[in-house]
Amino acid sequence: MSQQLIIQAVDLAILGKWEDAHQIVQDLDQPYAYWIHAILHKIEGDNSNANYWYRLAKQKQSNLSTLEELQLIKSKLTQSNLKP
Repeated sequence: MSQQLIIQAVDLAILGKWEDAHQIVQDLDQPYAYWIHAILHKIEGDNSNANYWYRLAKQKQSNLSTLEELQLIKSKLTQSNLKP
């Protein structure tokens, strides 16, 4: 299921394995995947691409650090049924 893949992508991103996380989320058509994709581009410093993915995810860039934002996503994933 995509939820397990999305959690795996979050875990990889938290560990600093951004390319591995990117490989997972780029093939998923789901708001959480878009949100993670946005954060990965934010980490890379590609803000215009990050903004594109934040819009697809229907999320706004926050003042949280990327780590805090990834932890927020993981928290939401573990207590919900994939609704951001």
